[in-house]
Amino acid sequence: MRLCPWFVSVFVAALFQVQAAPTTLAEFPFQFREGLIWVEVIVPQSEKPLNFLLDTGAGCSVINLTTAKRIGLKLGREVTVHSVRSMLPGYWQERLSAKAGDVELPREYLAVDLEKLSSSCERPVDGLIGADFFRGRTVQIDFDAARVRVLKLTKAAKDAQALPLDVRTCGMRVPISVNGHKRQWVRLDTGCATPLQWVTSDVRPEQCIGRRMAIGLTEVSIPQTETAVVLGDRSFEKVATGLHDEAIFPGEAGLLGNGLLSRFSIITVDAKAGRLILGTRRSAQ
Repeated sequence: MRLCPWFVSVFVAALFQVQAAPTTLAEFPFQFREGLIWVEVIVPQSEKPLNFLLDTGAGCSVINLTTAKRIGLKLGREVTVHSVRSMLPGYWQERLSAKAGDVELPREYLAVDLEKLSSSCERPVDGLIGADFFRGRTVQIDFDAARVRVLKLTKAAKDAQALPLDVRTCGMRVPISVNGHKRQWVRLDTGCATPLQWVTSDVRPEQCIGRRMAIGLTEVSIPQTETAVVLGDRSFEKVATGLHDEAIFPGEAGLLGNGLLSRFSIITVDAKAGRLILGTRRSAQ
């Protein structure tokens, strides 16, 4: 079975009472296809919009090396990119003015070969909007309305569940419980189309080392099973789960992907307050 690739304290979940309605500062549309969040990105170097994925699992924003060369970007310093079970070269390139709708996107991009990722999807992947877009912001992903919103938010609605969100230089992670085990940190990964990738062995609480670039780009065939997953006080049975015998990224017991995240009408990545807010469960899920 070929899987679509994935890129991108205290274990206490708290309920927050509503205080004030959130204010939308800016927003842009997306298409939810193949279990991935597709965004049209406008750059001055290209007459046509570019196809990017919204990928919280990518430590930084990325542009496909092929696309960077095609639109004439100047490649800079070479770095090593840590991917799932592999390493590959990447190149920092000149600062890029990019927008999704009227929303300014990060200006620094790492040029990496995304051709394997593109070949596994129904359309070319020109880049990834990574975790750097979320840092210092409150970003809402509305699966029902297919909109991404940058919010001014004080507290979550009273029917929402909030999980701790650990924002690290290499990515963002949240605590979940699998098959009744104690809660473990997993990467919040909207670049993962599957519900869950889970590491069955013990994972050491390692920290990010420097500015380590971590992006899931490799297609791998792994054993599949079904698990019971708990997010805060929300329980899910028979969750399709890929099994790994060693950590995918340091200090993380797996990847929490769109297969589970999209079961909520809205999720809010509140990196400013360090929490992931889960809305109501979608009736069709």
